[in-house]
Amino acid sequence: MRLFVGINFPKKQRAKVHRAARALRDRELPVRWIEPDNFHVTLKFLGEVRREQVDDVTAAIERAAASTRPFQTEIGGFGAFPTVRRPNVIWLGVEACPELRCLKQDLEWALGDAGFPAESRSFHPHVTLGRAQDAGGAGAFRELDGVFASLQFEDAVKVHSIELMRSHLSRDGARYSVVSSVRLGST
Repeated sequence: MRLFVGINFPKKQRAKVHRAARALRDRELPVRWIEPDNFHVTLKFLGEVRREQVDDVTAAIERAAASTRPFQTEIGGFGAFPTVRRPNVIWLGVEACPELRCLKQDLEWALGDAGFPAESRSFHPHVTLGRAQDAGGAGAFRELDGVFASLQFEDAVKVHSIELMRSHLSRDGARYSVVSSVRLGST
């Protein structure tokens, strides 16, 4: 199973994000846009995990979640990885508040004990809105930074739980399902 640990948003919040990003979708950019049902923040990508490992993974997530109380973080600001001119991913930013950073670090340690290597890249929490397609060419994203600057969206997300998610890949993009949900501060 292809798994990751993430934060899911309530349906109303996903709809607000989707509406806020409409101006991006209307630009006819060479981007495969993510369906609002799939909006989430990835905390830790695990990759292929054997079924017999799932209980250990869930126990590690429970240990990490137990020491973090529910919290709120801000979302807003649009951007792209690796650059605006040649993006692979178009995203909405998520504030890396102290609680989120600590939760991420606790997950890294707990999942490291379960045999998953630590992430070497710095943590840039975000919601993936779309993935650029190769067919765009060099100038396809020329005006993207101006579009980002014109978009105004700020909101707050209340985080009460984290989820172990399964990624189902297909030609139409990924579809996600919840394997288990763990409440924060559950000690």
